[in-house]
Amino acid sequence: MAGQIPDLNAKVRAGTGKGAARQARRDGDVPGTVYGGGADPLSISIPFNYLLTTLRKGRFMSTLFNLKVEGQDDVRVICRGVQRDVVKDLPIHIDLLRLKRTSRVKLFIPVEFINEETCPGIKKGGVLTVVRNEVEMDVLAGDIPDHLTVDLANVQIGDVIHISDVALPEGAKAVIDRDFVIANVSAPRALLASDDDEAPEADVEAPAEAE
Repeated sequence: MAGQIPDLNAKVRAGTGKGAARQARRDGDVPGTVYGGGADPLSISIPFNYLLTTLRKGRFMSTLFNLKVEGQDDVRVICRGVQRDVVKDLPIHIDLLRLKRTSRVKLFIPVEFINEETCPGIKKGGVLTVVRNEVEMDVLAGDIPDHLTVDLANVQIGDVIHISDVALPEGAKAVIDRDFVIANVSAPRALLASDDDEAPEADVEAPAEAE
């Protein structure tokens, strides 16, 4: 399970409709709505600078948040829409979806490599090349893994690690429907260059003389 789900702080917005939303913006907030999860919609507002900073960190639309609203129980939410000003491209409204523990959600899960210090391929001079340091996964909201673990204990030079080689948490599956590469252990450049130097030259047939 995820050890740390980031908080998203908001406050209850007084009133509904365009007038209340405009007032929230004048107050330096971004109006929003929380819906779903078997509960009534909740009108909220989020400080503009705080939301903009969070958006600029990236992955906002695929990050599970712990929504904290004063006077309300904390609830897990995921963003389902950010409306932006057509000229300034700045957020003017946000829609958040409540998630039950049994809801499925797509999130980017980091990849962790273990036993790198004992990896036979690396001990022989091989170089670990990480192709994906995170993988988009379809997981249960109530059982989100901290990370995916890749064990390098038996990886040799030349080995390629695919997603099928990784033990996935129960109930989790990769969003991409193919056996993509996570990492590989390749020979060092010096060894590759040495092999090229020692390769026998190809026989070149002399051109035939013109009759």
